[in-house]
Amino acid sequence: MAKDPICGMYVDEKNPPFETKIHDETYYFCSETCLRTFEAPEVELRKLKRLIAFSLALSIPTMVLSFFPILPTISNNVLLFLLATPVQFIVGWRFYKGAIDALKKFTANMDTLIAVGTSAAWIYSTIVTFMPSIFPEEMVYFDTAPLIISLILVGKLLEDIAKGKASEAVRKLMDIQPTMARVIRENKELEVPVERVKKNDIVIVRSGEKIPVDGVIIEGHASIDEKMVTGESMPSEKDVGNEVIGATINKEGLIKVKATKLGQDSALSNIIRLVEEAQQTSAPSQRFADQVSAYFVPAAILIAIFASTSWYFLGSKSFTFALTIFIAVLIVACPCALGIATPTAIMVGTGKGAENGLLIKGGDNLEKIRKLTTIVFDKTGTLTKGEPSVTDVITIEEFDKNKLLTLAAAAEKGSEHPLGQAIIKGAEERGFTIPKLEKFNVIPGHGVKANVDDKEILVGNRKLMIDNTISIDFLENQVSQLEHEGKTAMITAINSKALGIIAVADTLKDHSVDTIKQLQNMGLEVVMLTGDNKRTADTIAKKIGVSRILAEVLPGDKANEIKKLQEEGKFVGMVGDGINDAPALAQADVGIAIGSGSDIAMETGGIVLIKDDLRDVVASIQLSQKTVSKIKQNLFWAFFYNSALIPVGAGALYPFFGILLNPIFAAAAMAFSSVSVVTNSLLLRRFKPKL
Repeated sequence: MAKDPICGMYVDEKNPPFETKIHDETYYFCSETCLRTFEAPEVELRKLKRLIAFSLALSIPTMVLSFFPILPTISNNVLLFLLATPVQFIVGWRFYKGAIDALKKFTANMDTLIAVGTSAAWIYSTIVTFMPSIFPEEMVYFDTAPLIISLILVGKLLEDIAKGKASEAVRKLMDIQPTMARVIRENKELEVPVERVKKNDIVIVRSGEKIPVDGVIIEGHASIDEKMVTGESMPSEKDVGNEVIGATINKEGLIKVKATKLGQDSALSNIIRLVEEAQQTSAPSQRFADQVSAYFVPAAILIAIFASTSWYFLGSKSFTFALTIFIAVLIVACPCALGIATPTAIMVGTGKGAENGLLIKGGDNLEKIRKLTTIVFDKTGTLTKGEPSVTDVITIEEFDKNKLLTLAAAAEKGSEHPLGQAIIKGAEERGFTIPKLEKFNVIPGHGVKANVDDKEILVGNRKLMIDNTISIDFLENQVSQLEHEGKTAMITAINSKALGIIAVADTLKDHSVDTIKQLQNMGLEVVMLTGDNKRTADTIAKKIGVSRILAEVLPGDKANEIKKLQEEGKFVGMVGDGINDAPALAQADVGIAIGSGSDIAMETGGIVLIKDDLRDVVASIQLSQKTVSKIKQNLFWAFFYNSALIPVGAGALYPFFGILLNPIFAAAAMAFSSVSVVTNSLLLRRFKPKL
């Protein structure tokens, strides 16, 4: 049996009501509404919003006029009929359609519950209004059906908003790709659209430009910022023979690239495809109400039919008596409380989440996160700040550390390299006045040479020092130790003498360690996922207390790593911030995106941490536990009232006490169950995360 990717209902693959195929994969649907929502989520979302506005515009006056009639009873009932009927059959048509689709397959779903329940209330009220001789009652229930339909549609809107983001996320991914490229053809440099670049074309990329295609460097050296695709905070030094990825940024240097992968074969296109596939195959959790509806609805209808016919044929009661029994059972079985049991708790829960900096996209994510057994954290930009900063300043011969940092910052003033910018930022954060740069020269891949205050300053790696015949043997142990700690060590020399080391590294975010410890105390397995080398990953993992590490993972493989964990039987949550994390966020059972991260990660993640505070991962699990607890309580009360009074509605007490459940009391019981459900949901407002 397949699952409908929209509503979660099970569908017979051999005889499905509806199906469609995308990327050679077939998806099955229980109704045409679910199919349309899957194929065109944005169109269906707009339509749903219009229906809700129309429904509320008629439902609210209907409710007011029911309690405060402005006309004589008969005229007021007719007015209520005119207000309620468009909601019942125009707005509510989607439920009738879903119920009919289910009936064709000899099953029942929530649409069946809603259609039968609201129809019972509407039919009974219509008979009272226009055929008072059959039911000589003055009370009608025209406000019941519109309110049920409106509340259920509002709950559905919350779920559909998240699903409508899929195409927007993919569009934003596509927008990252450069639109133009400079290629060499017939010894001339031409600017052409990226779509016209051919395989093996030579593309020129200057400093500050995006690399338009995947390829191999055939000339030049560059410092490439690959953070938007690989998630790495440190730029990657690229020489002849190294591969480059389209949409990454050439921070420094001039290179010529031979195009190797174009269009659908490019790394970015693969990421887009992975996001599409993971989002489309990620089915929402199956609602408890849907699981029981296949039994509850037919049972209620059969009881109503059996009870009414028994009283008529066996009990020798009048047709009016039998019809009263039938209507009473259907009204008392009306799924008003059942229909709002989940949406009301979800609405309060998501609202409370927003107050606490948690953007939760739809009830499914709020329900599922409590089930997590394993939670995977991306390293760069998630556990760490995602940008290099100065961590150590080491000097020799008692040379002043502040002066060394100040002079190095001055030397880097002419550089656009992120490591140089980190040194400048480090000096500025410490309040140092940076001297004026007199002369500057960048040595690609090695460092910089500059003149500051009549001093020649060199800042860079070992190769820079060796090329300038500067001895660094006495610093080797310290440089190696810093590199072993996962830091980038830049040697600083003044007037041809090495005087110190400035170490730069990506540092941990606030609360990273506390968050990991809390999650582990909750019984969750914590995994760190990164594209970094094993040594750097091990260093960070030791600091935060994570034992399972997935290092050197390529962008396209992150989603595969999540799949492997899921194949181990784990229910996986993924926390990430980068574009390269988007497929993994979509693949995970629950994707949690960092609010300060890329728009793509935020669109793909089911939960967004607006405050960029990792402790909110813990808060989201706690909120999920509280909300699901309320949902279970709500469903209990919904079923308790309806199920307990069905026998009473069927006339079980009449032979003994002469008590026959009047539809008025049936509706009152239904209303009371709804009030209890809403009141119980509102108690979620008292939720405070325990951090």
